[in-house]
This record gives sequence, structure tokens and C-alpha cells, in this order.
Amino acid sequence: MRTNIVIDDDMMDKAMEVSGLKTKKEVVEQAIIEFVERRTRKNLSELRGKIQFADGYDYLALRKGR
Repeated sequence: MRTNIVIDDDMMDKAMEVSGLKTKKEVVEQAIIEFVERRTRKNLSELRGKIQFADGYDYLALRKGR
């Protein structure tokens, strides 16, 4: 789909710099992909009671290794 949008030049420059992408089109496409992924990701609270951990799983012991 072709469209024209007005985007702040400084913000676009910053987005291109941090992303390493070469064109404005690539930056906009990547931003849309990340937006959709973030908005469709399940909220952790929705998973409460639906995940069954392995016997002996100790998340506290795993945190000590950080």
C-alpha cells in the first residue's frame, strides 16, 4: 500500500541510526512489525494457571546465577 506520511526528521534519523536500517521505508516497515508483535503478544497475567512447570523447577535457584 502506498501512502504519504509526515514524520519528524530527527526521530527518523535516530530510528535509522539505532536500527541500522538504510532506508526510511525499512524503518517504517520494521516499526509496524514490532508494533503488531507487541500488541498481539499475550499478557503474562492471561497465562496464570495455564503453565505447568517441571517437577523440581526452582526459579529462585536460577536467579542466583545472574
